[in-house]
Amino acid sequence: MERRPRSFYVLAAFFGLFVLFLYGPILTIGILSFQGPGGGLTFPMNGVSTYWFRDLFQEQAVGDIWGAFRRSFGLGVISVMAGLAFRKRFRGSGILFYAAITSLVIPSILISLGVGLIFNQLGLKVHWATSGFGAQLTWTLPFGLLIMFAVFNRFDKSYEEAARDQGATAWQTIRHVVLPIIAPSLIGVALFGFTLSYDEFARTLLTAGSYNTLPLEIFGMTTNVTTPVIYALGTLTTIFSFGIIAAFLLAVWIMGKRRARLGSDAGRGV
Repeated sequence: MERRPRSFYVLAAFFGLFVLFLYGPILTIGILSFQGPGGGLTFPMNGVSTYWFRDLFQEQAVGDIWGAFRRSFGLGVISVMAGLAFRKRFRGSGILFYAAITSLVIPSILISLGVGLIFNQLGLKVHWATSGFGAQLTWTLPFGLLIMFAVFNRFDKSYEEAARDQGATAWQTIRHVVLPIIAPSLIGVALFGFTLSYDEFARTLLTAGSYNTLPLEIFGMTTNVTTPVIYALGTLTTIFSFGIIAAFLLAVWIMGKRRARLGSDAGRGV
């Protein structure tokens, strides 16, 4: 059996350290979130219980999670519309495209500061649903737009032509042909936009107003919370994030099975 080169073991050790630094803190927080009622923020643990999870729901405000989900779903819809618009060249499309992605290279705190100053100068109230939402779009919308570009560049336009040949209107073509095919990508854009907005701190810091988002709430808890309740919050958000990934993979699998079944039926002339 041929021996592996020394570089293999060096790279394997480096990868092992990477995994340790990536998942070690997550595992530690998950363990400490099950401290007993008299437990603290460090080892050794003082009993095992779910006390801090109950305390989290009873006493702590953890941000507007469902509101963030609704905004991210809207972001996915906006990204699809933008992708549809850029399928054909139009006057000013290049300028609009570069204006959309320029915000990706601007420091987030400057975006937050600029949006907050504009609202103050115009005499408008800084609020998470207005200034905060606008600041989040400067971060999430370009990613959604770029993803939809990739999707539509690979989209076979013959499906649309076939639908039009059958007498379908433009809206019927989009609803019954385009959207079912790109549904996994649409779900991916919505979930990706949600995860980007979900933990974005800098762009929300000066634009959220008096209502905290989840990252701002967690930051505030690190300065005044001295119990494992913050670990319970970290555990729940981690489970939620993995749940989002699982939901996306499940959606892609279901849509893949559905597309394969439709293709099989079409091949049999059903």
